[in-house]
Amino acid sequence: MDTIINVIHVIAALSLILTVLLQAGKGAAMGSGLGAGSSQTMFGSSGAGNFLTKLTTGIAILFMVTSLTLAVFSTQKKTNSLIQGVGETEQKQEPPVSTEDASN
Repeated sequence: MDTIINVIHVIAALSLILTVLLQAGKGAAMGSGLGAGSSQTMFGSSGAGNFLTKLTTGIAILFMVTSLTLAVFSTQKKTNSLIQGVGETEQKQEPPVSTEDASN
């Protein structure tokens, strides 16, 4: 289960990067007045704004859900030590009792 969510998380992260990079910046509308905007007709006359915005929102929600799920799973795991016996049963040692008089 952990591996599946990790794979989905990585795919969502890469997809989120791609969709953000595909979106045109705020300054890209300035060049459209001179005919530069005609190259973005793949998504229709309104451009890719609506479609890419909704796609980015959906992928971001998926990314956040997988992040929270992985965080919950990581807190529920028991940690194993690489050294045998550490953390299992530690023997408590009492401090040594001094034979000298404490009033000195």
